[in-house]
Amino acid sequence: VQLQASGGGLVQTGGSLRLSCATSGVTFGDYAIGWFRQAPGKEREGVSCVGNVDGTTYYADSVKGRFTISSDFAKNTVYLQMNSLRPEDTAVYYCAAVRTHLPVGSIFTPLRYDYWGQGTQVTVSS
Repeated sequence: VQLQASGGGLVQTGGSLRLSCATSGVTFGDYAIGWFRQAPGKEREGVSCVGNVDGTTYYADSVKGRFTISSDFAKNTVYLQMNSLRPEDTAVYYCAAVRTHLPVGSIFTPLRYDYWGQGTQVTVSS
């Protein structure tokens, strides 16, 4: 299983970015794919996830209504559309995958994920 995140960059407050997580060795539906982020001096936190049983999507409260996760089965890619970006969204963003069906309470627990892509930097200027 390999994951590759891309699409980060520098954007002004209120702007948008779309992150991509290209996967290989992953069968959508068998794996949950999550997006996490880590700001300097802070712990890695879950942002969004698409579940591996029924494709249910999950969002952290801090991004609800602004971020949208989606999957392109043909391209084996998961996207994170980020709108209305804020300076506090600045972080390195990672995508991760896990085959085990996670309970809802563990969806955003980084240690539960088995595979990680390299990060992509998102910087939101004020």
